[in-house]
Amino acid sequence: MQFHLNGFKPGNYQIPDAARKPAPIPPIKDLPKEVDVLIVGCGPAGLALARQLAEFPDISTCIVEQKTGPMLFGQADGISCRTMEIMEAFNTSEMLVKEAYQLHQNAFWEPDSEQPNQIKRTHKVADARLGLSEFTHCVVNQARLHELLLDGMENSVTQLVPHYSRQLVDLTVDAKLTQDLNAHPITATFERSAAGAAKVETVKARYVVGTDGARSAVRKGLSIKLEGDSANKAWGVMDILLVTDFPDIRVKSFIQSKQDGAVMIVPREGGYLVRLYVELDLLDKGQRAAALDLDAQAIIAKAQKIMQPYTLDVKEVAWWSIYEVGQRVADRFDDTPAGNPEGLIPRAFVAGDACHTHSPKGGWGLNTSLPDTFNLGWKLAAVLQGKADPKLLQTYSSERRKVAQMLIDADRQMSALVATSPTANKGANQTKTSTADIEKFIAKQNGFIAGTSIGYDPSFIVTGLENQSLAKGFKIGQRFHSAKALRVADGRPQHLGHLNKADGRWRIFIFGDKKNPTDKASGAYKLVEYLANSENSPVKKYTPKSADIDSIIDVYSVFQQQDLAIEELHDFLWPAKGKLGLRDYEKIFYTDTAKDIFELRGIDRKQGCMLVVRPDQHIANILPLSAHKKLSDFFAEFMLVP
Repeated sequence: MQFHLNGFKPGNYQIPDAARKPAPIPPIKDLPKEVDVLIVGCGPAGLALARQLAEFPDISTCIVEQKTGPMLFGQADGISCRTMEIMEAFNTSEMLVKEAYQLHQNAFWEPDSEQPNQIKRTHKVADARLGLSEFTHCVVNQARLHELLLDGMENSVTQLVPHYSRQLVDLTVDAKLTQDLNAHPITATFERSAAGAAKVETVKARYVVGTDGARSAVRKGLSIKLEGDSANKAWGVMDILLVTDFPDIRVKSFIQSKQDGAVMIVPREGGYLVRLYVELDLLDKGQRAAALDLDAQAIIAKAQKIMQPYTLDVKEVAWWSIYEVGQRVADRFDDTPAGNPEGLIPRAFVAGDACHTHSPKGGWGLNTSLPDTFNLGWKLAAVLQGKADPKLLQTYSSERRKVAQMLIDADRQMSALVATSPTANKGANQTKTSTADIEKFIAKQNGFIAGTSIGYDPSFIVTGLENQSLAKGFKIGQRFHSAKALRVADGRPQHLGHLNKADGRWRIFIFGDKKNPTDKASGAYKLVEYLANSENSPVKKYTPKSADIDSIIDVYSVFQQQDLAIEELHDFLWPAKGKLGLRDYEKIFYTDTAKDIFELRGIDRKQGCMLVVRPDQHIANILPLSAHKKLSDFFAEFMLVP
């Protein structure tokens, strides 16, 4: 798709440029007096959490934002493969695939050895993340991603919409009430920031989540500290429409000049818009980038100097900013003491930029923030609905803080590589590096950058490592790496990972053994019979009698045999559902011999196995098909009987 030809226009890209208009400022409505979950901040972390909770009519959610309305442009741009997988869980990946700029190549530029004051391309390479997911790393306006999440919220059963123009002025947590799960220990006081509408409002909440950015008022209210390095380098960033003779303007490019600094080019969606990251000056200790007193023209002038002999004729600046490069992470991600030695149940959380700050060049901000709350959302829902032990909430901090620390370490290395000189002299303070070093770093970190290799350490919801050999390509603790299989009912190819929707349900994937699943002696048949009829079956145990059989734990099967007939398979695999008792024909699959999932994911053909997948798509457990009791014991550790 192409857009922005005659000037940048934010909004829904499905509307032509000539007709596209920003959404009007939403009307102001009173805040609720009392809610289950209060979310402060409408960034990607806050909206991803609200998008999940909007699916549950029995959970009252309120999301509050200081700005007057939705974001229109600017800030983050890169959408990692893993974030695309999460957006698929919200049924919105197709729109992003259609609209976004897909990153397939990287170009590297250094000083020309014959004319050192000019740059010269050294090489181009395929993007290192290609093939790590069925999705491609891409670039789209963060505001567009926000819009898709907002649309999903508003179109949900709860019709959830944010409350804008509210500034958090006070937050208290009553420590005497935090371990009473029926209590509302959170008191948040807001002040309307809209002109002519000054009013103080108070909300009581069971839980609060601060997704309100690097200067988080929630984090400050919880006395959580950011630890790490302060900024020492300033960068300019801008989205521009330009005319240029630089040949790689539509390729992600890393450019290092001899002595004037570096530029990183990121092509934007629509075919014309381009983002520039431009290295500026060193900062004194404690100095803010705003103190440099630079404007957009100064950033453009610096970029033109770095990119000689090429010209940049900037026609329009859609958005620009100057930021400092510093890497910090919160000492804790919730309101419990560090390490939580008393095993307290947390009631207040921070996520996204509220608990980790860094440079934007790696594209990690949005792509770490959104998975923060994708991790937290299903846990909050499960506890609030009485489906899971509240100790489940303790795993958010332990799982996501490790990822944040990895992010900080990677960003520190990336920032140093991009900003160092390729021509520094020995003995100088600068370190000599080259664009080849950047390329090596990207290749080494490609799984982390894509988000696909991020895994969680062993716990009561990440276990079974002794069975990893049963499915070597499904790494326990990492996300379910999707591959296709064919549906028995109609032969349709289906990405199995796309069955893992953001609806709070657990999934069990049964990968059949070498025996036919209609054979009552097969491991697959015995497991299905156990799940369907045993009093110890976790499916039967945790599903309310009035609910559909797949409403808590959703079971799918994938078999090696090619000649299966659905009517010959166990009824449990194609259950009757809903008030009309209609059969679900979309749960049974067989492997595609052309792209065999058993081969692609290293699944033991003789024994088969079962995968237990968490509601956030991470693999919680791998078990032999015969491990019926271990499966039940796994869920018994944290699930509650209705």
